[in-house]
Amino acid sequence: MSMAQKPAKNVSKDVFISELISKMTLEEKLGQLTLYTSDMSVTGPVMRDTYKQDIATGKCGNIFNAYTPEYTRKLQDLAMQSRLKIPLLFGYDVIHGHKTIFPIPLGESCSWDTLMMEESARIAAKEASADGLHWTYSPMVDISRDARWGRVSEGAGEDPTLGAAIARAKVKGYQGSSLKSKETVLSCVKHFALYGAPLSGRDYNTVDMSMSQMFNVYLPTYKAAVDAGAGSVMSSFNDINGVPATANRWLMNDLLRKQWGFKGFIVTDYTSINELVLHGVAANEYEAGVLALKAGIDMDMQGSVYYSFLTKALEKGEVKIEEINDAVTRILAAKWDLGLFENPYLYCDVKRAKSEIMTPAHLQTSEEIAKASVVLLKNKDNILPLKAGSKIAFIGPHVKNQRDLIGNWSGAGDYTKALSLWDALVQTGNASNYSYAMGANVTEDTTLIKKMYIQEFIDKRSKEVLLQEAIAVAKNAEIIVLALGESQGMSGEASSRTDIRIPENQRALMAEILKLGKPVVLMVSSGRPLDLSWEDTHAQAILANWFLGTRSGKALTDILFGNTNPSGKLTMCFPRNVGQVPIFYAEKSTGRPFDENIKYTTKYLDVANTPLYPFGYGLSYTNYAYSNLTLSNNQLKTGDKLKVSISVQNTGKMAGYEIVQLYVQDIVGSNTRPAKELKRFAKIYLNPGETKTIQFELHTDDLKYYNEQLEHLLEPGMFKIFVGRNSADLLEAGFELK
Repeated sequence: MSMAQKPAKNVSKDVFISELISKMTLEEKLGQLTLYTSDMSVTGPVMRDTYKQDIATGKCGNIFNAYTPEYTRKLQDLAMQSRLKIPLLFGYDVIHGHKTIFPIPLGESCSWDTLMMEESARIAAKEASADGLHWTYSPMVDISRDARWGRVSEGAGEDPTLGAAIARAKVKGYQGSSLKSKETVLSCVKHFALYGAPLSGRDYNTVDMSMSQMFNVYLPTYKAAVDAGAGSVMSSFNDINGVPATANRWLMNDLLRKQWGFKGFIVTDYTSINELVLHGVAANEYEAGVLALKAGIDMDMQGSVYYSFLTKALEKGEVKIEEINDAVTRILAAKWDLGLFENPYLYCDVKRAKSEIMTPAHLQTSEEIAKASVVLLKNKDNILPLKAGSKIAFIGPHVKNQRDLIGNWSGAGDYTKALSLWDALVQTGNASNYSYAMGANVTEDTTLIKKMYIQEFIDKRSKEVLLQEAIAVAKNAEIIVLALGESQGMSGEASSRTDIRIPENQRALMAEILKLGKPVVLMVSSGRPLDLSWEDTHAQAILANWFLGTRSGKALTDILFGNTNPSGKLTMCFPRNVGQVPIFYAEKSTGRPFDENIKYTTKYLDVANTPLYPFGYGLSYTNYAYSNLTLSNNQLKTGDKLKVSISVQNTGKMAGYEIVQLYVQDIVGSNTRPAKELKRFAKIYLNPGETKTIQFELHTDDLKYYNEQLEHLLEPGMFKIFVGRNSADLLEAGFELK
């Protein structure tokens, strides 16, 4: 077996890479800047013959969508045939688990448990690295306040403070303390930048916002990930101030590298360099390649623009060899950090793949995170938890469905190994009390079915037959549980929607079931906040259960029957209707704040300003009482710390977790400021009757913001502190910054 030359003993990374680059031809350098995909077939991953030849001749240094140790070893063998034997870097979309699938990121964020999220990333890295991978295109840290955008499912919601905490946790989980550990993978922060704010909520659309909004709300999550040591960054599809991210030198070079000190490499999103032509900033792909390189883009994903055109651009003097060398240096540095020059086959261990993927411990962690991600939205008359001895009808397309359980961007996940709600119910041993009917397909929209590739999951019986079967089952039950919602394909990339309600045919099913006059519990599967206004007025209880991953069914049955007390809290507002979108808690007051009694104030004629369910909202099977909000001081000076304490008591009969949230309002600033901003949070466990006093510490730096000149200001004046159970239900106190 031909191996790459190992670095000489005691040679430094910089010296090794500099010497290697000095030996490389221009063609080999451009090969390191090239990333090609491996295709997938029914028998597994395959490689185009032209790409195989490119690898063997040094024309391609990186591959994505290739995994399993056997397959990556074969491709690495090809790289070892090349002149300089530079190892390949293997990347993949390990978004919320590799084989063991965790809740979609938006769902997982509702746990507000950063240690748990770090652990899910650690497990994902362990499994991915055991399966031949070095690099994941995660975390996605795009802030989004628009539920129409399909990719909200991949992020942490609407708030930069929570989003930044999750970004740090994910990078730490993936990369660990050293990338040289064979159980870690290189993280990739995406999508840089502002991808979560497309106009009209339409994927790939343009983004237009003020610089102060950019720096105060949308950039902090990316910076948090960079500060945590993320090894790579992915450019976004959108433009920023009229310049597409992939051609934006200010964004990539001035901000990311110079101001933030990012040392890793930057990869494009899929064919982003080519798309500069369609953006209208380049006349052809030759110009696009020049723009991207000069902007600071190191690696070209799938577009083959660098390889095809940079030789000519160098000859014409439109790019410099130093710019190419710098890009190559950053990519080789990542391969060094991963230990690939010492052993290109470090991640090609078949034994690891057999022993470290989908282990019982990993599955148990997936189950625990799934439980923590469920949000109880309504529970009238405490209908939940259900009693195991009751006669219960489980109706809906998500009762037995396995495919949707693992959600979108589930990569290497195998939905056939996911535990459905019905299978978990059978495992409880009480299935004789339970009955089932599908009731409706997830949608009857044939065009949408075709776009989502879900034909095989559609029941071919007529909707009338499905409905009558459901009614017959429901008539014999005491309580009806409806498992409704989106298909996983209705959210995610290229899955923006203007109608964010549960599909019409499923709402029709619910309407017919309601006519029976029996209690209805609604379980909602989705990849985004939905308009549940109609459902909220009719169902006795509502659970937001997202797409929870491999152990979905067990997590849901434990929640339904009270073995686990729901503790999740929303990280995006749920609107009253799509006309409110984008909607978020951190609004500004405006010059005419809402007043129901004054016509000419900011409001709608047909619906309240407030969301149906606010940011931070989530119910429990117990009750929590907040009291004794105290501040250590009512006056602060620059550099001081403020201690904020609050008492929380479990006044109910069941133990549970509560997520305590602290918000701040800058009452008067030289720029308008939000009515409140999340600054701290804590997840605490309380037994029945137990009281805990939670103490938060704020530094005056937490009160800074960016003004229109991008000055990071700390301004004296009055501030309010809010602490409570969600962004709308809070106790308040105040202090003055001198």
